[in-house]
Amino acid sequence: METPTTRGLSSMQAAERFKQFGPNEIARPHGRNLRRIALDTLREPMFLLLVGAAALYLVLGDVGEGLFLLAGALASIGLVIVQEARSERALSALREIAQPVARVIRDGVEKRLPARDLVPGDILLIGEGERVAADGVLVGGEVLSVDESALTGESAPVAKQPASDAQAVIPEVAPGAEGGPFVFAGTLVVGGQGVVEVLRTGAASALGRIGDSMAQLGHEPTPLQKTAGRVVGWLGVAAVAFCGLVALAYGVQQRDWVAGVLAGVTFAIAMIPEEFPMVLAVFLALGAWRLAAHHVLVRRSAVIETLGAASVLCVDKTGTLTENRMQVSRLWTVDGDVQAQSATLPSSATALLRLAAYASASRPVDPMDKAIRALAEGAPRGEPIRSWPLRRELLAVVQLWKTTDNAYLAAAKGAPEAIFRLCRLSKEETDRLERVLQAYAHEGLRVLGVASCAGVGAFPDQPDQAAFKFEGLVGFLDPLRSDVPDTLAAARAAGIKVIMITGDHPATALAIARKAGFDTEAGILTGAQLAALPQDELSRRIAQVRVFARIAPEQKLTLVTALRASGEVVAMTGDGVNDAPALEAAHIGIAMGRRGTDVAREAADLVLLDDSFASIVGGVRLGRRIFANLRRALIYITAIHLPIAGLALAPLLLGWPPMLLPMHIVLLELVIDPTCSLVFEAEPEDPSAMQRPPRRPDELLFGPWQMVIALVQGAGVLIGALGVYGWSLVRPGATEFEARGAGYVALVIGVLALALADSARIGRLFAPHRRVFWGIAGAVLAVLAAILLVPDLTAIFAISRPTATHLALAMAAGVLAGGWTGLGRLTHARGKNASAKAPPSRPLANGAP
Repeated sequence: METPTTRGLSSMQAAERFKQFGPNEIARPHGRNLRRIALDTLREPMFLLLVGAAALYLVLGDVGEGLFLLAGALASIGLVIVQEARSERALSALREIAQPVARVIRDGVEKRLPARDLVPGDILLIGEGERVAADGVLVGGEVLSVDESALTGESAPVAKQPASDAQAVIPEVAPGAEGGPFVFAGTLVVGGQGVVEVLRTGAASALGRIGDSMAQLGHEPTPLQKTAGRVVGWLGVAAVAFCGLVALAYGVQQRDWVAGVLAGVTFAIAMIPEEFPMVLAVFLALGAWRLAAHHVLVRRSAVIETLGAASVLCVDKTGTLTENRMQVSRLWTVDGDVQAQSATLPSSATALLRLAAYASASRPVDPMDKAIRALAEGAPRGEPIRSWPLRRELLAVVQLWKTTDNAYLAAAKGAPEAIFRLCRLSKEETDRLERVLQAYAHEGLRVLGVASCAGVGAFPDQPDQAAFKFEGLVGFLDPLRSDVPDTLAAARAAGIKVIMITGDHPATALAIARKAGFDTEAGILTGAQLAALPQDELSRRIAQVRVFARIAPEQKLTLVTALRASGEVVAMTGDGVNDAPALEAAHIGIAMGRRGTDVAREAADLVLLDDSFASIVGGVRLGRRIFANLRRALIYITAIHLPIAGLALAPLLLGWPPMLLPMHIVLLELVIDPTCSLVFEAEPEDPSAMQRPPRRPDELLFGPWQMVIALVQGAGVLIGALGVYGWSLVRPGATEFEARGAGYVALVIGVLALALADSARIGRLFAPHRRVFWGIAGAVLAVLAAILLVPDLTAIFAISRPTATHLALAMAAGVLAGGWTGLGRLTHARGKNASAKAPPSRPLANGAP
């Protein structure tokens, strides 16, 4: 008799439902196109500063400097646009997770249709190795083994059995339910065949709901972007104030208000460190390159700086702490319990593995079958003469093999309870084995029972009619990555809290957590317990608990949001579709590159190309290094602009001839950019950087204290160069051009000395990583020598060569003016080392110290 299941929907019914429910794909959100990304990028304060400075130079007639700045701005903006455009592909990758073609019964005929054409009510045929194209209920076929790790994080497949009439109408349960009839879009069938009635498609599916939550999330500005905005605001206000001051002073003194306004604008440009955005772009680009060398792909460069501030690392167990594969861990036989990875296995354990291989697929898809056949010696080749797949009444796989012309061997493996019934074990034997199962479960193992039946002649039509013998138990574990314990220890030493968030069973989660070295004193929180906690209690518990199990995808997002609300800087790792919303919501989303889904990779800020957990800590170390070096570079840039601005203003106020001309400033700008971008970036991290806690989330990259340091350092260079210039002007026989030459030499040498003093914190003065500085310094000194020695260049720069004594004094003044902070720091460090190495004082005879 023909039934709805065998007939399926008619083409007309399918067309009507397609109009009603739409295509079976995740709705495209209103994403940002290239125009939108470009406009957002141009609103960034640092780029506005760079473009504005370039425009002012062009307006004032300094075409070369203006075009140089404009080219830098366009290059930086283009780099950001390319990087941001890649993140818009996240939802597109999510849509591609579903099987593009599905086997469907329509009009009573099996058809292959695009998965997007599926509608609720369709009859979908699924089998081993296929992805489920829509959410539905299993209404016929065998018991399926389905890998739902992409949705749940659970590493082991779950069994699905056809629904009874009552189950077909009950509300749908969440992914990961063992033995239920519901299957979900995006999951993989690793064993069995089935008939599915489609319940939900597109955005209504479990996969679609994750995509919807991703679409609602937006990128929040990183701490670096927020700091840049504040710095630009401060500098803008200061530049406008000084611009007015200079214009007023010039107008009052010279009675030329137009020239005063132009002088004020020129002074403002000299004062504003337009190198900031270029340095940021160079630091982040080189940081991304360094991370790539450590197998970390950077998708949002601004997040590199945030790495150094990470205070909480949320780790997904499956595929991050573990290898996302099954491994045979324990073997139990009547002869005893053994570790499967032992150098030599007893014969009973070897026989158990061989029989389990006889009950496994010859070309396995199921992770447990793969693990068994990888370890078993003498695994069978070819195909069995008959197989009995999982069924509701017998949750075990039975395969029949021919051993001789008239003999056979039947091997069975499956749920331990099913194997106990198949072997007709007594209650005493079952109770004894249940205690073994409980011990295995406490270790987080998944367990299969194994049985065999050898005989001569014909095998019964049904396995439960044969006399099976119980052979033993096989325990499986998703193995811990070898580098995880050391990495966790390094993270704790750096003051980073590590939290494991998984959809796995609590016992499994605790076993992995203890083996990895997690702090489990506060216990474990399950998803059900988490849902029942009020908000204030949730905040208190997440500050203590380090292991969360049976967590649903939306709860991962809840945890990340709660941690952020408590003031933490959150990094989240993951590899499954279920991790994507949390990766988007975290300050730093880190996806696995090899085993991770496209969705996780596209939603993340960083992608681990080698899936190495140790690379995360390496990234944090590099983030701290970048923050420290970038802060020093910004201090240096700000410090250098003080003498430039001061030497442009002070001679005017003192009634002296101008010391700095446009060509002088251009040369200084060409020195500053490569020096601070390359010299500071190349400096290694402080050896104690990973022994300190993360910096506070509200700690500024460039705040008032850094401004004070910059002003003090800049004042030193200003005093030195201005002092040399003023002394040269009053020196008998010296000309204005000779004074300008001496003052300019002192300024250039001071700029180079300050760069070395600010950057050189670690290692020898001529260490290999300082080749960049010495190369730049050599090139600048060569240019300076050419300016002093070549008459044509001397005329262009409006200077003349000082006497040898005068030149030596100018160079000494420059070294002292720029390097005094470095000399002070070196003296202080040597004093500390000397006191540390000094032997302890001995008391004198009279007891005096």
